[in-house]
Amino acid sequence: MILKDALMCAGFSLALPIGQTLFKFAAVNNARLSGPLAVKLVTNVPLIGAFAWYGLTALFWFYILTRVPLSTAYAFSIVGSGLVPLVAWLVFKEPLDWRFAVGYALMLGGFAVIMQGQRALAG
Repeated sequence: MILKDALMCAGFSLALPIGQTLFKFAAVNNARLSGPLAVKLVTNVPLIGAFAWYGLTALFWFYILTRVPLSTAYAFSIVGSGLVPLVAWLVFKEPLDWRFAVGYALMLGGFAVIMQGQRALAG
């Protein structure tokens, strides 16, 4: 994998927790809105932003998949998915315990194994 592709995959993995954070902001904002659900949905600015973010990241993902095998690119999403609880802890003060650290270490270990396997296949 060339550096540009690895950086794009890493960028995508960072886009995942950003999108989830936007959806959480939208959920918090939704509780403050009044009126029927349809009105709340179309007036919830963070929700509109979250959908826009996911639209852009879907296009970015499509572009990545034109360059990188799915099995390789998807491994990067493991890293991004693991960051979501950390962002939730930092931004929303959601609780975490030692099991998160252990689980994330296992995820990163799996990512490292997958990347080593990709290098072996390519080399």
